[in-house]
Amino acid sequence: MVDMSAFESHPARDVAIQSMLAVEAGDRDGWLALFAADAIVEDPIGPSPMNESGEPRRGLAAIAEFYDSVIAGGEVRFDIRDSFACGSEVANVGTITVTFPGGARSVVDGVYTYRIDDSAKVAALRAYWEFANLEFYP
Repeated sequence: MVDMSAFESHPARDVAIQSMLAVEAGDRDGWLALFAADAIVEDPIGPSPMNESGEPRRGLAAIAEFYDSVIAGGEVRFDIRDSFACGSEVANVGTITVTFPGGARSVVDGVYTYRIDDSAKVAALRAYWEFANLEFYP
């Protein structure tokens, strides 16, 4: 992950950084431990080939299935160019690159938001990106 020390510490931003570091490290259990029991993940928001119904993945079992079916398939790297924190939320603007076994890569720009609850657990992770803008390099 690109160094995010340029951004001030904020509870939601700090949890977002922990989330991104866990994903980059392939730390499934560490990533899941950041979520509240009733949390939601929408990545991307709405219907897509990765989630035809477009319904949020709700609860730890659904979020674990998302990790196993989407995140675990490759090496993920985050390049966050900007970050805006307020209240219990943060919105990070940047690029996610996934390198798959064999060397193929996907790259997508987006806005990635995290909302934390009173226990500093992720209550909602939402990713704003357009599937049509996902670039794939074989």
